Amino acid sequence: MSIEIKAPTFPESVADGTIATWHKQPGEACSADDLIVDIETDKVVLEVVAPEDGVISEILKGEGGTVLSDEVIAHFTPGAAGAAAPAAAEAAASAGDADKVGPAARKLIEENGLDASAIPGSGKNGGITKEDVQNFMKHGAPAPAPAAAPAAAAPAPAAPSVNVVAGERVEKRVPMTRLRATIAKRLVEAQQSAAMLTTYNEVNMKPVMELRKQYKDLFEKTHNGTRLGFMSFFVKAATEALKKFPAVNASIDGNDMVYHGYQDIGVAVSTERGLMVPVLRDTDAMSLADVEGTIADFGKRGREGKLGMDDMQGGTFTITNGGVFGSLMSTPILNPPQTAILGMHKIQERPMAVNGQVEILPMMYLALSYDHRMIDGKEAVQFLVTIKDLLEDPARMLLEV
Repeated sequence: MSIEIKAPTFPESVADGTIATWHKQPGEACSADDLIVDIETDKVVLEVVAPEDGVISEILKGEGGTVLSDEVIAHFTPGAAGAAAPAAAEAAASAGDADKVGPAARKLIEENGLDASAIPGSGKNGGITKEDVQNFMKHGAPAPAPAAAPAAAAPAPAAPSVNVVAGERVEKRVPMTRLRATIAKRLVEAQQSAAMLTTYNEVNMKPVMELRKQYKDLFEKTHNGTRLGFMSFFVKAATEALKKFPAVNASIDGNDMVYHGYQDIGVAVSTERGLMVPVLRDTDAMSLADVEGTIADFGKRGREGKLGMDDMQGGTFTITNGGVFGSLMSTPILNPPQTAILGMHKIQERPMAVNGQVEILPMMYLALSYDHRMIDGKEAVQFLVTIKDLLEDPARMLLEV
């Protein structure tokens, strides 16, 4: 009996997905819940696992193929041994080799009577591009060993993925992933459709740093290993500021301005697949420990590619932290349909004038990018000043004053 392996059910906002990687091939033994294929959508990478012990008998959609919600992508034979489908494996391998040769490269190979299996590919998943074929023709294949003395011939080295020759300017063309292409499209749209403006300020981080230093060990012990970082202070400060300035917490829907009576703050997470923005829900009701624990979980799942659709949906405001990479100042881009985004930066000691005296203080530049169609400059500046005041006197957040 064969079981149909289907793509996950996509939400309404996701039209289709792309087969990113098959982790199991036809005939290869699978245990229940083994990862068999990754499907990349515009927002996240979804994992499909084996329903039970068995083997994949047939793959219907190869890597790079487009799939719809709940579409059948493979057939699975439960209870079968690892060698149950050698013929299917061989057929799939042949089909996979054909898929790895682009149309322009295939035409060049056929015109010159070349062996595709001998050409190293530099494209996605080892795909052979036109440039690979041209490089192969230009530099040639390794000379075969003399027939008279096969025993004395040394084994041929494995072909590199990119042919590097002294004096040549080597390039490698890699297709943009669906996720990165979507991120790029949204960022460009944000700049083209919004009247984006950025206001800056700076905050003295000494009070927060001293509070963190004093209580971080007790905090970690009390909250089962959850570490006290800086992001939770910014999330709570932003939450209080959003309640005072609801336009910053709003969004634009066509000609309508939508005011949200809750604070769902997205936290930008950098992953190998691109920037993702999972959302902290109802931050007004979250404690510092809740915020830190959730952000740590987001970061871990982001690195493992396990952030789900539900984690990414919605959000009324976004915080991004370029400071972890050493950024001293930047202009963050809006995350539509939100109307504002807060940028954190590197903490750097600078001489500051305090009560007529020069003091060395740990300072951070803050940047608030906002949509001027929705938010006036006065509101944006006051919002940022409110965050600054709360961070420089953290007790105000606890007392809600």
